[in-house]
This record gives sequence, C-alpha cells and structure tokens, in this order.
Amino acid sequence: MKVGTDGVLLGAWANCRHAKNILDIGTGTGLIALMAAQKSEAEIDAVEIDKDAAEDAKLNIQNSPWGNRITLFNTAFQEFAQNSRQKYDLIITNPPYFTHSKKPQQIGRTYARHNDSLSAADLFKGVELLLAENGELNIIIPADDYLRYIEAANDINLHCTKKLWVKPTPKIPPKRILLAFNKTKRSCSENTIVIESNGRHQYSSEYKALTKDFYLAF
Repeated sequence: MKVGTDGVLLGAWANCRHAKNILDIGTGTGLIALMAAQKSEAEIDAVEIDKDAAEDAKLNIQNSPWGNRITLFNTAFQEFAQNSRQKYDLIITNPPYFTHSKKPQQIGRTYARHNDSLSAADLFKGVELLLAENGELNIIIPADDYLRYIEAANDINLHCTKKLWVKPTPKIPPKRILLAFNKTKRSCSENTIVIESNGRHQYSSEYKALTKDFYLAF
C-alpha cells in the first residue's frame, strides 16, 4: 500500500503530546503509528486486520527507531476491543469508509478502503470500550459523510471538539475532514486547510507547516 495524504494529515494533526498510551486502528503499513511514535514518548498499539499489510507494518516498525514502543496486533478491531483491558489516552484512526463504490480486486485494499470490515457503529462501540475518561479520538473521513460519524459518536456520548476541513485546492470544496472527539462537552473549534495552493505539487504554507516533520522535501 502507498503512503496516502489522508494518513499523513491525520498523523501530523493528531494530538499526541501528552498521551502515554495510543491506539492506531487500521494501521495499514504502520504509517500513523510510526508518526505518533515520532511525536511522543507513548506506548503504541497498532491494529491491522489484513495479514499482508500487517507483515509490512511489522517490518517498518522493526526498522524504525521506535520499534520498542509499538506493538502490532494482526486482528479485527472488533475482536481487539472485546479482549483488550487497556484504556488509551489517544485513539487515532483512518477508517475504511467507502460504502457504495466498486470494490478493488485485492482483498487488502478492500479492507483498507471499504467499511465492510469496520462500520462506523462498530468503530465507536470499540472506542467506547477503550478510550480513557480524559482521552481523545482523532479521525479522518470524507467530508460529505461526517454527520454520520458525528451521530455515531453522539450515541456513545462523545463530543466533537475540533474540525479541520481539507480542501485539495482553493477552488475545490473540502474532500476530507479531521475530527477530534472527547467525553467532555466543550466548544468546538473549526478550521480549513488547503493542500495545493498554486498548482500540482505546489503545497500551501499551512500544509507544509503541518507536515514538515514528516516530509524530507519540506
């Protein structure tokens, strides 16, 4: 699997600073878990259902400077949530979200892109079990689908406290949104970021500022 902009955005935006325990749901090849490790001193658990992706993640973790702080679980998140006794200060996820589009031939890409394996309801049921009382959930989803996730969060009394709309270019409407949820209700901040400001690969200053610790070119 390729490194996607969604994962980079979420990993860079995630509020890792004070977390002691972090969970990455659907880690894929380990990108977000590794970014979280780079940004924190936390112990990190990474869950991935697909065997091939988990093997790639295992190698990436072992070859990183943070391998001693990341534990990989090759299992379904639903099963992990039922069996784990850990409470997490931060849960991060770039979940599968396509519901009606044509499925790719490769089963790994199906797991990564389609929510057959992890619906919004199942995701939040697991989060309810695993999130610490003062913990936070960070997630990236399609902008036109965010109300469904807001409603699923409200069902377990999680409240949206931050929104970051993601526009590919200044003239294109937001395609993604990053959301932060907490158990404590508070005012919700709302901002917008543009990825490419002046043409293909001409990245905006705010995108560079957010992701510069993870791109050598920035």
